[in-house]
Amino acid sequence: MQRPQPIATPSNTGSSFLDDGQFYSLSAHDGGLHSALYRVLPAGRNFFHILEVPSGRVKGFRSGHSEACELARQLEAILCATQG
Repeated sequence: MQRPQPIATPSNTGSSFLDDGQFYSLSAHDGGLHSALYRVLPAGRNFFHILEVPSGRVKGFRSGHSEACELARQLEAILCATQG
């Protein structure tokens, strides 16, 4: 009897946490919920992509998690201001 072979799943970052959920919600200050517009994804060693969640497109990149999170916040603020 042969042992079952593991099934390889493609992953461009090697992380399994990316498969946990496509979207997540954040609590707003007024008690409501809103969907995240941008997500910071690891793309290499100390290198991060900023993904626009609704379109799935990479909108920027930074070398450093803090810098990537700051860019995601700036992009979200710009988008909210134009739709505001």
